Amino acid sequence: MNLNLLKWKPNWQLRKCCNHDQVIFLISVAVCTVVILVLWRTVLMTPFKLITVFLHEVSHAIACLLTCGKVEGIKVNADEGGVTQTRGGISWLILPAGYLGSSFWGMVLILASTKHLTTQIAAGCFVVALIIVFFLAKNWTLRGLCIGFIVLFAGIWYLQEATPVHMLREVILFTGVMNSLFSVYDIYDDLISRRINTSDAERFADECPCCTGCGWGVIWAFISFTFLCGSVYLALVILSPRA
Repeated sequence: MNLNLLKWKPNWQLRKCCNHDQVIFLISVAVCTVVILVLWRTVLMTPFKLITVFLHEVSHAIACLLTCGKVEGIKVNADEGGVTQTRGGISWLILPAGYLGSSFWGMVLILASTKHLTTQIAAGCFVVALIIVFFLAKNWTLRGLCIGFIVLFAGIWYLQEATPVHMLREVILFTGVMNSLFSVYDIYDDLISRRINTSDAERFADECPCCTGCGWGVIWAFISFTFLCGSVYLALVILSPRA
């Protein structure tokens, strides 16, 4: 076993920041953010918005399964809406899992993009999840999304291994940043700026009436933004030189 790896201690204070890898990471995050904001309302961003909705619904499904419920189906609609049909489980854990789960997966993808091996693992897990959800999907919008991203990741993986074109890390990072930004925006749009009586937050407010649906939306938005900031900080720690 590598003794240097055993002796490595995380640089939580980010001393001597920023080295070459950290600078490249920060520039990449900034470029992803600018591209996403500039193209936000264009059709080019629609597949990435739908993949965020996909992760939102998958997070509901995972929470349902972890609380001994049953997932009967998942839908993602072309209008960027979605629904997960569940039976049983613990509703006060399932309801917030959508927004907070998609933010969490965004953080995981951002962190995974810092290393070549973790990038490959993240891409592989993503493809496996897409294949599973393809068979659970209740509409062809979601099935088409699954097929499209499976083909995308397969093509980029092939280029990564067979040609000098290495884009897998950038695609994983872009997907993570997009997921984090869209999750925060979605919470604000659905739960804070306007109230939808059937939203997860309004239903959660019925379960936990200490806050209104809007109040829970504010709390969830803060947690989601914390995930985004935390992912950037932890990525810089990971990319710090070993002590």
